[in-house]
Amino acid sequence: MSAAPVVELSNVSRSYPGPPEVRAVHEVNLRIDRGDYLSIVGPSGSGKSTLLHLLGLLDRPSSGTYRLDGIDVAELSHARRSTLRGAQIGFVFQAFHLLPSRTVLDNVMLSMLYQGISRARRRATAEIALQQVDLAERSSFLPTQLSGGERQRVAIARALAGRPSLLLADEPTGNLDHHNAIGVMDLFDELHAAGLTLAVITHDDEVSARAQRRVRIADGELVTL
Repeated sequence: MSAAPVVELSNVSRSYPGPPEVRAVHEVNLRIDRGDYLSIVGPSGSGKSTLLHLLGLLDRPSSGTYRLDGIDVAELSHARRSTLRGAQIGFVFQAFHLLPSRTVLDNVMLSMLYQGISRARRRATAEIALQQVDLAERSSFLPTQLSGGERQRVAIARALAGRPSLLLADEPTGNLDHHNAIGVMDLFDELHAAGLTLAVITHDDEVSARAQRRVRIADGELVTL
């Protein structure tokens, strides 16, 4: 029997009341299997942000079904959705969202603060995550002492520390120069090769081309590329 997909959207729509009613995402069907590397590309206003919020359990569909690791999330309570999001999804954003007064290691450890894990185990897990992104030697640095590319790697390590089923990246190279953007894309290639499931939302064709599979969103509808 085949394993359930990490993500399965069935006829998912998201509308916002008007007048006039705004149809942000319309009858989206999307499957992301374990180990997939998917890019979702589209211009501003295409529905990318709404789809990100739906995939990340930050919003609920108006209609349709979303299963995450086989769990139908539509009827879950807010608390249960938050718990599932923290356990199953790692987020990487365009803005790094690092605490400037805390060390690199502390920033990664903070992602596990409310998971009931001992400090020693959180530290060990954070150190492994920093090794995965080749920043173990920067663990005592402050984010302000790092380049933009290094800060994004810290953010990726923070996302990896929870050992998520899905790494969800939103315009992960948007604040980086070309050299650092290439470094982040190379890192995603390495993580995918190691078995991580990734979904990258971007407007950048060069970023999306790195993915194993590509879809485009336009006017709230998905088209396979």
